[in-house]
Amino acid sequence: MADPVLAPGLYLTATPIGNASDITLRALNVLRNCDCIVAEDTRVTSRLLALYGISRPLLVYNDHNAASMRPKLLERLRQGARLALVSDAGTPLVSDPGHKLVRAAREEGRAVFPVPGASAALAAVTGSGLPSDRFFFAGFLPPKSGERRTALAGLIAIPGTLIFFESAPRLAASLKDMAEILGPREAAIARELTKLHEEFRRGGLDELATYYAGTPTRGEIVVLVGAPAAEGPPDSAKIDALLVEALPFMPVKAAASLIAQATDSSRRDVYLRALALKGERDSTRDPKA
Repeated sequence: MADPVLAPGLYLTATPIGNASDITLRALNVLRNCDCIVAEDTRVTSRLLALYGISRPLLVYNDHNAASMRPKLLERLRQGARLALVSDAGTPLVSDPGHKLVRAAREEGRAVFPVPGASAALAAVTGSGLPSDRFFFAGFLPPKSGERRTALAGLIAIPGTLIFFESAPRLAASLKDMAEILGPREAAIARELTKLHEEFRRGGLDELATYYAGTPTRGEIVVLVGAPAAEGPPDSAKIDALLVEALPFMPVKAAASLIAQATDSSRRDVYLRALALKGERDSTRDPKA
């Protein structure tokens, strides 16, 4: 049976996240018959293409060259090209470049075709045992602890499972911050999904933080955190602790707004408390520092 003919447009083509057999028949058809494959890293994509005996022209599109490459890709779409956009692994645009290209193509009336397939976020949440009826994908948290804790404070009140990507070297520190900011919640670590050493580990956030603090790990990691328990807004001590984390990195008004929203508290009350804490911090700072 001959492969279906591809219409002109941009094909957002999912590729395997580990197990090469997870590529779809439709994705293989797109990769075989497109005019060009637009890859985040051509070295990674070339290995996949070689496995399936596919040889097509390759172009690089990533965070480093997106601004200069995007107009060139749009021009090719205007000329009727069939472009397959792929990431290093999984579904394009999920924590990968491509959003601005898709938006620009849509604004010009160009056809955009999602070609669904493997996704680390979905594989992790469905295999974790945590609720999957409502979830929020937060991608990668900031690498520095202070900024990471501020970002976590903004996620406190989200009523669903939180999904994060994390690197192995930062896993222990991130789990420690999550345990302190998000509180006692169910969590899971999904590591090396679909690969030979795939692993799921469940437990409380504090338990997992302790485990990984003493257990070096490696590989691709997804962190999942359960939704907050149904309870009233946190007490003033909790609000103070969150403000202390946020104020060194944010203006008072922005920090107060973030914490008020995250804790379902009065914005005015939190703002006044933020001013007081900032005043206390400024008064104790060494004037010679």
